Amino acid sequence: MPALENRERRILGLLRESGVIPLGVQDLLNQTGWSDQAHVVGAAMGLVEKEYASMEEEMSSRVRLGPEGIMALQVGLLEKRLMDWLSSAEPDQRTMAALSATFDKSESGPGVGLLRGLGAVIESGALIISDQKHAEQEVQQRTDFIQSLAGSPLLVTDSNKDIVTHFSNRRGLIEVENSITRSWKVSQAGLDLNTQDLVESEQIGELTPDILQGESWRGMEFKPFDIHAPAPIPLGGRPHPLQSLIDRIRAVFLEMGFSEITGNYVQSAGWNMDALFIPQDHPARTMQDTFYLSEPEIVDIDDKHLRQWAEVHESGGSTVSQGWGGSFDVNESKKALLRTHTTVNTVRHIADHPSKPSRVFGVGRVFRQETIDRTHLPEFHQIEGIIHEGKASLPMLITTLRTFYSKMGYSDVRVRPAYFPYTEPSIEVEILWRGKWLELGGAGIFRPEVTQPLGTDWPVCAWGMGLERLAMLILGLDDIRELYQPDLEVLSKMPLL
Repeated sequence: MPALENRERRILGLLRESGVIPLGVQDLLNQTGWSDQAHVVGAAMGLVEKEYASMEEEMSSRVRLGPEGIMALQVGLLEKRLMDWLSSAEPDQRTMAALSATFDKSESGPGVGLLRGLGAVIESGALIISDQKHAEQEVQQRTDFIQSLAGSPLLVTDSNKDIVTHFSNRRGLIEVENSITRSWKVSQAGLDLNTQDLVESEQIGELTPDILQGESWRGMEFKPFDIHAPAPIPLGGRPHPLQSLIDRIRAVFLEMGFSEITGNYVQSAGWNMDALFIPQDHPARTMQDTFYLSEPEIVDIDDKHLRQWAEVHESGGSTVSQGWGGSFDVNESKKALLRTHTTVNTVRHIADHPSKPSRVFGVGRVFRQETIDRTHLPEFHQIEGIIHEGKASLPMLITTLRTFYSKMGYSDVRVRPAYFPYTEPSIEVEILWRGKWLELGGAGIFRPEVTQPLGTDWPVCAWGMGLERLAMLILGLDDIRELYQPDLEVLSKMPLL
C-alpha cells in the first residue's frame, strides 16, 4: 500500500465523505481551511498517482475586449461605420475613391474586405450590397457582442463561439483566456482503505543533523518520498560554448607545434592596412567599414616603417611591384582604429622577428561596421596563423589547414583559387558539411610588398578564418546571435566541446 503524507490523508478523508460528488480546488480549500491552493492540488495529485482518487478536467474559455475592441466600443466597429456611410451616401457617391477619401488609409483597405464578407461587390468602381437587410443584421449582431463585453469577461458557449471565432481572427478586438477547472473524487481503492490509515500524525519531513545525532527519530513516522519521481537535473557551472571552442582550437594548434601570440585591439591604420599593402583609397578603409577612434586619434609609428610603406605603395620599393602609384599619406597611416583583423598581430610578429623561423597563431576579437543579422556581427573572432620559414610553400599551407580541420572533426577539405590584396597566390578553404561545401576562411602566401618592408625574404604562409562561423557548424546553430544571448537554458543545451 502506497504511504500517505498528512495532507493526502486530509484530502482523501474529504473525498470519501463526498462520495461520488467531485470536489474542486475551492471546495477543498473551504473544507480544509488552507489558504494555499498548491497544498490542495499537490495532495490531490498525489492521491491520483497512488490511484486513491481520480481527476476530472473541464476546459473553459472567457473572452474580454482587446485594445482595438475598447476603441470600437467608443467609436463603433469599422463595419458599422462603413454601413452607416453607405446608407447616408448617394448611390453615385458609393465609390472606392469616396471610401478612401472618407476613411483613413489604415481603415479603407481592411474595410473593403469586411464589406466583401457582408456580401458587397464592386461594380464599375461602386460598392453595392446585394442583401442590405442581412448585412445590417450581421453588423448589429457584432456590435451587440462587442457591447456585451463592456463589463466582465464573457464565457464562450455554443451560442456565441462562431462570433468569437470571427473576432479572434481580427487583431486586437478581443482576447480569449483559456482555463482548466479540476475536480477530484475518491476511487474504489481509496474507499477500501482502513480508516486508521487516514489518521494524521506527526511526520518528519526533513532530516537534519539534530535529528540524526539524537534518538528522537526512533519510532517516529517519516514523510514518504517517491524516489522514482522525476526531478530537475541540477546544472553545474561550465565554460561558455564559444570559450570551449577557443580552448579546443588552441589545443589543436599547440599540438601541431605552433605558438600563440596576442595583440592590442587598438592599432594604427599603418599596421592594420598599409603594412598589408592595402591601398589607402581602398573601400574597406572608410568609416562605413572601419571603427576609427577619437581618443586616441592617432598612434605613433616608427619613421622607418612609414618610409618603407610609402616606397612600396608609391613605386613598389625594392620589389618587382610597381606599387599603387599616387602619394602615400603619412597622416592617414597614423589614424587610430579598432583592428579589423588579427593579421595585424602576425605582421608585427614578423617585423619584430624578421630572421627567426616561426609558426604562430592567434585567436582574437576584431571589429567591423557590419549590419547585424543571422550571420554577421560588428564584433567577432578570427583565427589567424602564419608559417614563416625559408621553405614555406603553398603545399605546406594546404597540408597544415587540412590537418587542423581534420583534428576539428572535418576530414573533407578542399581549396580553390581566390583573391586577397596581400597574398599571392590566394586560396579559400572549404569543408564538406551536410553534403554542401562551405567556405570558412582565406589563406595564401604573403606578397613581397608585405614581407620585404618587414625585413624578411622568406615566404610566409598565412591564413585567417572566422571563429563564429565554425562555432555555428559545430554547435548546429542557424543564427550567430544565439552565441551571445544571455539565455542560460539555451546555452546549457548546447553540446559540450
